[in-house]
Amino acid sequence: MNKCVLILDDDPEILMVCKIILEQRDYIVETRLFCDNILKDCTDVSPDIILMDLWIPVIGGEEAVNLIKRNPATAHIPVILFSANTGIDIIVKRTNANGVLKKPFDVNEMLAIIENALAGIK
Repeated sequence: MNKCVLILDDDPEILMVCKIILEQRDYIVETRLFCDNILKDCTDVSPDIILMDLWIPVIGGEEAVNLIKRNPATAHIPVILFSANTGIDIIVKRTNANGVLKKPFDVNEMLAIIENALAGIK
């Protein structure tokens, strides 16, 4: 069965590019421009992994990851933060995110990070 990736970013172009790349590799991809309904989105989509922008409306990626990781029903979902923020490594540790993809990113790096997270490799 194909793995589902939920991508949250406020940049429609990033969402489109990531969606195209991942769908070409047989991932099911859902995208969102906002993260204010993150727990509902997780319930509705049942993602195998989440790519979360740090600077995303309304509550922000950091708070959205906190909500995911504190909820017993969603805590198991790997979350990869992706951002150009220079302090992203600290935020990853603070939120218990499963990894980081720094923007701008290389496509092969993105794919490797997703595949490793899905395989349980940090």
